Amino acid sequence: MSSVAIIGAGAAGYFAAIQLVEQGFTGEIKLYEKSKALAKVKVSGGGRCNVTHACFDPKELTQYYPRGNKEMLGPFHHFQPGDMIGWLADHGVELKVEDDGRMFPTSDSSQTIIDCFESALPAGTLVSKGVKHLAATDNGWQLNFDDGESAVVDRVIVTAGSSPQFSSILKSMGIAMVDAVPSLFTFHIEDDALRALSGLAIEAEVRLKGAEWTTDGPMLLTHWGVSGPAVLKMSAWGARWLAERNYHAEVVINSMPRYHKESLLETLQGIRINAARKLVRNVGPSSVPNRWWQFVIKDNTAIDKMWADVKNVELEEMLAVLLELSLPISGKATFKEEFVTAGGVDLKSVNFKNMESKTHPRMHFAGEVLNIDALTGGFNFQAAWTTAFLAAKGIVES
Repeated sequence: MSSVAIIGAGAAGYFAAIQLVEQGFTGEIKLYEKSKALAKVKVSGGGRCNVTHACFDPKELTQYYPRGNKEMLGPFHHFQPGDMIGWLADHGVELKVEDDGRMFPTSDSSQTIIDCFESALPAGTLVSKGVKHLAATDNGWQLNFDDGESAVVDRVIVTAGSSPQFSSILKSMGIAMVDAVPSLFTFHIEDDALRALSGLAIEAEVRLKGAEWTTDGPMLLTHWGVSGPAVLKMSAWGARWLAERNYHAEVVINSMPRYHKESLLETLQGIRINAARKLVRNVGPSSVPNRWWQFVIKDNTAIDKMWADVKNVELEEMLAVLLELSLPISGKATFKEEFVTAGGVDLKSVNFKNMESKTHPRMHFAGEVLNIDALTGGFNFQAAWTTAFLAAKGIVES
């Protein structure tokens, strides 16, 4: 009888085990996990589980993946968000779409997804053991466990996530690895005046000085710096760039992203005319909160003047800080409990038709163990579902 061992019972590992069963694998399936199964599923989306995203065009979908975008185009033609939505519906779980495209169970509880997965996995499949060593045999793999026992299987699916311990095991076996660095984090900024704005949100366009990326969306001011979708997206695109600089860089914030320089200058000139007898600190562009306006012009000599007395050079300075306010980043902070890394198994060493290693036959990979990561919004889970589906399909067809 053939056998498969899955190492890691996170999103990808659990779904791979289910897919093996549902796609008709008749051999023995064991899913090994030394800690808590589906731990990230439990905390995702603040405990609501952001299962996937309402993006159904494979090419468009790949644009949300800073690493893995080229490699995932083919896989998304085989299993994409619409397929995951359908699979969950077939198993009694309905999803809802939020305004930004994120999808959650209608129950707003990650436990709904966990219960669904647990009910779909045959009893006895999940085993509470950690794998500490892997060795190739003539026709498969020998697994050595933390408790001193061992097992020999025909195929292995590695779904160990970003575990440093298992990354070291893979590297020692000669599997090409890209060192992991954090992705999806917030920017730490030491500025007392900024800290006083904690809780304020603005629409912004964000870039890193000296880098090529630009992201946009809501930006949240916190007691440690800046967060929100615009910043989290930038942290994903710039994950390796920022790591190389030890998270010391300058973030450039455009808090008037819908304006060009000329139209914003006209707006400020209009305020100077229409609010001539009002204090500059009390009246700014209507599209930004007044607290933010006071922050960005705090060093402008016109801040305590009447608008009628504002000089053109002071107007130009206002324009500059609204469109390009530069703040020094002095570190990072993990975004809630949803820790994501950039790094893992080098994608050039993987066959994306069946997720099998090109250098280590009968070993497949799925989920975050691969050097694939995405922006926040359900995309990381979708990569886990897709790669798990293909790994299971590849094994069944073999």
